[in-house]
Amino acid sequence: MTLRPVVVAPSLLAADFARLGEEVARVEPAADWLHLDVMDGHFVPNISFGSGVVEAVRSVTSRPLDVHLMIDQPDRHLAAFARAGAHSITVHAEACVHLHRTLHTIRELGCRPGVALNPHTPLEWIRHVLPDVDLVLIMTVNPGFGGQAFLPQMMPKIRRLAAWIRRLGLEVDVEVDGGINAQTAPLVRQAGANVLVAGSAVFGAEDPIAVLQALKAAGQRSP
Repeated sequence: MTLRPVVVAPSLLAADFARLGEEVARVEPAADWLHLDVMDGHFVPNISFGSGVVEAVRSVTSRPLDVHLMIDQPDRHLAAFARAGAHSITVHAEACVHLHRTLHTIRELGCRPGVALNPHTPLEWIRHVLPDVDLVLIMTVNPGFGGQAFLPQMMPKIRRLAAWIRRLGLEVDVEVDGGINAQTAPLVRQAGANVLVAGSAVFGAEDPIAVLQALKAAGQRSP
């Protein structure tokens, strides 16, 4: 099995929002993407930020912005996030009434379409749209809060998704978010993930560059 290259994406949800530009600068040298979690207080309990923050981050970095919409009725906001500078826009299958249409709208807006699944949601919910996405995000914690522990029960789900993608011959990134660190990175990598999102492990460290480098190295080796 040939795996896609490892991508590390620090999650700005764990950054110090009073110094957001500085926080971006702290991680940018070792970050492949920057991950932005948008929360509405309905789909998940917390509220984070909107397209204005994405636009502000876009103004201070050239890194691809990986926007993860943890919101109800995401179709109402796709154009705003595309205009703000999103490189990829990921929506939750659980939040979309017409998932196929939503994904095609994201591509028409010039962004890479992605689909996310909460831990309890079966993979079967997205099998029919795999040819329509560039990214599948498997949540390895329950969404809505940072700093949660990795759920090892998600490992079979990641392996199964990677097997589907391989059988279909698709070029689709498998992203994981939640409890990702130097210990869990090789586990999810071996299962077939290639995009590693980490928040607390990165921004909570004195040297986030070293953490990102270690994370990437860990994702390139088997456990």
